[in-house]
Amino acid sequence: MTGIRVGPARVPSRESPEAAVAALLERGYAACEIDFEGGFWMDYPWAEQLGEVARANDVALSVHAPLFGFMGHLEASGRKFSSAVGALDRSAGIAAACGAEVVVFHPGFLLGRSREDAITSVVEQLGTLRERLEGKGRAVPFGVEVMGRVRDLGSLDDVVEISRRTGWVRPVLDFAHMHATSDGAYLETGLFVEALQAADEVLEPGAPFHVHFSDIAYANRNEKHHLPYGEGTLRAEPLREALARFARPATVISESPDEASSQAIRAILTGSS
Repeated sequence: MTGIRVGPARVPSRESPEAAVAALLERGYAACEIDFEGGFWMDYPWAEQLGEVARANDVALSVHAPLFGFMGHLEASGRKFSSAVGALDRSAGIAAACGAEVVVFHPGFLLGRSREDAITSVVEQLGTLRERLEGKGRAVPFGVEVMGRVRDLGSLDDVVEISRRTGWVRPVLDFAHMHATSDGAYLETGLFVEALQAADEVLEPGAPFHVHFSDIAYANRNEKHHLPYGEGTLRAEPLREALARFARPATVISESPDEASSQAIRAILTGSS
């Protein structure tokens, strides 16, 4: 194992890039996901400065695109599709400006289609998006996230297949979501190893695993909400043990609802207080 970086799922300060990185370092983090799920709050100069300060302090950045920024629409036209493309385009622009490792996005929905047809649509629309990004110098890696509802698009197999077909989209393993959709099965190291192995097989050499992690409440194999660490049944020790079996670095983003939980996860994964 060549290293685990842990960071929060949101920038801890919007006062300035310097204040944001200082807060990350003070809390012992070596990564951070820029939180655009609800919309964009950062302009390009802010992103460029954030990237400079983060690189100087060895903090790895990633971007989470707005939730409406997904591909696989029934038709590659119309307002919702245009809005999604625009959101992913701008997310990529911010990522390029700050040197982020990956842009995380959601895979979309089945929308009454077979899983195979939905995946094909996602891949085709991602291909069109990629051409647009290449023309703007924004062709950064994307990461498609495993989702937390058992009958929706976005299972581990789905995101691995999307990654395999595109070659530039990476699987983002959300173990809270996987714990939920498996009815709480992620208790032992073996299942973590299997998921990481599936991602490892489609990741390019040197690219880090990108992982989302938190404790989770679920019902009927569907996620309900993130929990403070220790209130549910998902634990970080099996993830640490599984990552140790791979010669690939990892960035683990805590989506916990409180700082104490993120610190507990960080301590377990990195062996530091």
